[in-house]
Amino acid sequence: MSKHSFKTLGFTLIELVATMAIAGILVTTAIPSFNSTITSSRLSCYANDLVSALNLARSEAVKRGISVTVRKLDNYSCTNNGAGVNWENGWDVFMDIDNDGQCDESDELIRTYPALMSWYTLRGNHNISNYIRFLPSGLSNTNGSFVICNNSDGLGIPKANTSRLIIVYNTGRVRMGLDTNNDGIPNTNNTASSATNIISCIPPFS
Repeated sequence: MSKHSFKTLGFTLIELVATMAIAGILVTTAIPSFNSTITSSRLSCYANDLVSALNLARSEAVKRGISVTVRKLDNYSCTNNGAGVNWENGWDVFMDIDNDGQCDESDELIRTYPALMSWYTLRGNHNISNYIRFLPSGLSNTNGSFVICNNSDGLGIPKANTSRLIIVYNTGRVRMGLDTNNDGIPNTNNTASSATNIISCIPPFS
C-alpha cells in the first residue's frame, strides 16, 4: 500500500495579518486621492454646466434676435420658487423681451439648471449677483465673474483643487479662469509671474 503526502494550502496567521496591514495602508493612501478626484470631477461638471448655460443664452440671443437672460432661481426667475438666495440653488435661461432681467409672463423659458449639492457654493460678483443678459449682438449687458467652491468646511476660502472661476466679458465671451502659478487655485490674471489667486468663494472683483 503506497503512502501519499498531502500539502495543506492556505495562509498562516502571520501572513494574513501582514496582508491585512498592507491592504489597510493602501486603502488609507488611496481614499484621499479618490475623494480629490471626485471633487475635481464634480467641480468641473458644475463649471461646465454654467459655461454651457451662458453660451446657450448667447447663441439663442443671436439666433432669435432678442435678449436672453441667465438668472438664479428666485422670485423673479421663470421657475419662481423663491428658493434662490444664491446661484447654487440653480438658474434659468429665458427670453427677456423687455430687457429687465426678470422672467415675466411674456417671456419664454428656454432651460432650467438644477441646484448644486448642498456643500457647494456658486456666487457671482456684484455685477452679476442676480442675472446676466446677452443681447442680439452677442454682447453681454455687463462683465463679471462666478466662483464655484467645494465649501464643505464652511470657511468660504478657495483651497487647492476645490474651486473654479468663470469669467464673462462685455463681448459676451465666456472663459474659465486659469491657474497660471500651478497651485490649484484659479488666478485673477493670466501672467504667471504676477499671478494673484482668488481669495474668496464670493468674488469681490469685477
